[in-house]
Amino acid sequence: MRISDKNCRGEYDSAPTPICHAALGLTLQPTPVSLVVSMAQSVALKRTPLHAVHVSMGAKMVDFGGWDMPVQYSGLVDEHHAVRKAVGLFDVSHMGEIEVRGPEAVRLVDYVTTNAASRLHIGQAQYSGLLYEHGGFVDDILVHKVADDHFFLCVNASNQEKDFEHIRSANKFDARVEFASDRYAQIAIQGPLALRTLERLTPVELGSIGYYWFKDGTVSGAPVRIARTGYTGEDGFELYVAPAEAPRIWNELLNAGRDFGIKPCGLGARNTLRLEAKMALYGHEIHASITPYEAELGWMVKLDKGEFIGRASLARQKEQGVRRKLVGFEMRGRGIGRDGYEVRLEGVSAGWVTSGSPAPSLNKNIGLCYLPANDVRLGRAIQVMVRNQPVEAETVSTPFYKRAKTA
Repeated sequence: MRISDKNCRGEYDSAPTPICHAALGLTLQPTPVSLVVSMAQSVALKRTPLHAVHVSMGAKMVDFGGWDMPVQYSGLVDEHHAVRKAVGLFDVSHMGEIEVRGPEAVRLVDYVTTNAASRLHIGQAQYSGLLYEHGGFVDDILVHKVADDHFFLCVNASNQEKDFEHIRSANKFDARVEFASDRYAQIAIQGPLALRTLERLTPVELGSIGYYWFKDGTVSGAPVRIARTGYTGEDGFELYVAPAEAPRIWNELLNAGRDFGIKPCGLGARNTLRLEAKMALYGHEIHASITPYEAELGWMVKLDKGEFIGRASLARQKEQGVRRKLVGFEMRGRGIGRDGYEVRLEGVSAGWVTSGSPAPSLNKNIGLCYLPANDVRLGRAIQVMVRNQPVEAETVSTPFYKRAKTA
């Protein structure tokens, strides 16, 4: 069954401690608004600069957190395999951008994030978290060091205004915080042939950009920030470009990759790709009542860097240990463990599924769930409640999919 949110009334973007579901004794979350296809038509949906291109290409469009976004073009599985085997193109212009500038920009970024921005080199990026004082996530973000006095943050679409206010309100330094989302469109080109496709359109030596590094250059003559990051588990690049240039660059990328089998891809494939690679999705694996240690993201917490928001809570949790942990599972019985489904141990309610779906690369039904920390071990038999029936599953190591290393 899908666990009801009637007894879990805490709004995780406004209350630090949501009410626990009585049946589980653990904090549960309703399916986040950012992933619900809204039936309400009274509010106009936001559109990316590529909206007209998606419509003209026949993409299936959905309401994604208030944005009219393509969920698929040729089909989720077809697009998923294109990224794993060749190259795929995503419009991720709904993502937000925040810029921090000034003599003490690094001090502000270090204070509001978990990772150590002060250890970045110019041209380097890092995955990090914005936290509340109690240790739960405001958001997960990418931090790019453009210069000693300039940091560029990429944040989640549904959180961008909240993130901006969170950072701005914490600014006690000689730094400026700028809401910059209107300055950028973002296109992600992902897959083993992404580099060969993109290099046809840029003079930048792409091979010299390391993983989680970036360069400013041009693509098809337009100024572009080229970051070797992504959300698919494959090699690839995320391109930050002026909104007016986005449609032209999108079409030229499709032309450049035509003989490689490039496919335009929607949010459906983006989700299955990131799940196979065990990449967290805000509102699912992480939210305001989940900490980095619970989400197996402790590696991005640098307690030794000095004071930052949430540090005291995280230090205490690291010392005392966590009560729940995120773990991967594969379905052994017939059924799919969907987001929000109840998870049982030996017939007793114990946790919930955060993300679950078929894995096109693996021919398996997979998922992630939270369980009591003392019960987390590989090969543990669990039961996922699917349409009020317990279906057998087993905890497994993650990531579910890892790309082969190239020479």
